Amino acid sequence: MSKEIVFGPKKDFIWIDIKKDDENVVQELKSQAKLDKELLGYALDEHENAHVEYDAEEELLLIVFNVIKKHSERYETTPVAFIIKQNELYSFTTAKTAYVTEFIEGLITRQPNLSRLSLIFKTLYQIVGAFFPVIKEIDKKRLALTEKLKTKTTNRNLLELSDLGMGLVYLVNATQQNSLLLAQLKKISLYRYLTENEQEELEDVEIEAYQLVAMANLSDQILGQISETYNNLLNNNLNDTMRLLTIWSLLLTVPTIVTGFFGMNVLLPFKDSPFGWLIIIFISMFLSIGLLETILKRIK
Repeated sequence: MSKEIVFGPKKDFIWIDIKKDDENVVQELKSQAKLDKELLGYALDEHENAHVEYDAEEELLLIVFNVIKKHSERYETTPVAFIIKQNELYSFTTAKTAYVTEFIEGLITRQPNLSRLSLIFKTLYQIVGAFFPVIKEIDKKRLALTEKLKTKTTNRNLLELSDLGMGLVYLVNATQQNSLLLAQLKKISLYRYLTENEQEELEDVEIEAYQLVAMANLSDQILGQISETYNNLLNNNLNDTMRLLTIWSLLLTVPTIVTGFFGMNVLLPFKDSPFGWLIIIFISMFLSIGLLETILKRIK
């Protein structure tokens, strides 16, 4: 079911929260035909990129903003949409983004005289703030995994490191889109009509979003460097193993050649000597040591 709350200086604004994962609510909204079909499609799309659209003639504003998806097994983001039409403010959330609804309810409860745009900007500020604990959690897990990998490099630890890297990719992309959206808000004609207070609130969100992008990029770079380092270590270990096996195979080839030579059914030196087998062993060892020294000089 949708939720409706009246707010604003004159109590003439209506906030309507739409649960877009509730098919009955969505169908009811579509049947009412209050919103433009194209904007409604953007607001309901779970894969929509963060962006803003403004129609000055119709006084319609659409903001699609990336938020953290709660109660998810992975670090993922999903879009939440806001539509302003005349005196109505619509928010489009799901069960995994219901905390955004709580942000809005809390703001209206504490500051019931907020304008529609102030309510949106303050909500966006809190949404951006919700990213920081997640990135800090990723950093904490990264440090723990790094310590484990220093002790023993296992496939499980490497896969966990890879999962963190993939999660950060989503977060970095989402935060960058959000930052671009906030910058775009300043370029549309609506910005000229914002009050000084609303402009300051938008500026606060933009600064916070910029800091978030920097933090997410730094975490991504560190994690990428760690992954690359362990990838190089594994490659070096593999190279060392292959080098050792190659050396052993070459060294074992020498006795095989020598004993094969003296195993021919022809007249050979030391055939009748009681110390012939010792001489053959000595020749094999001499050639093997010589081959080993030659190999070691070349690989140094």
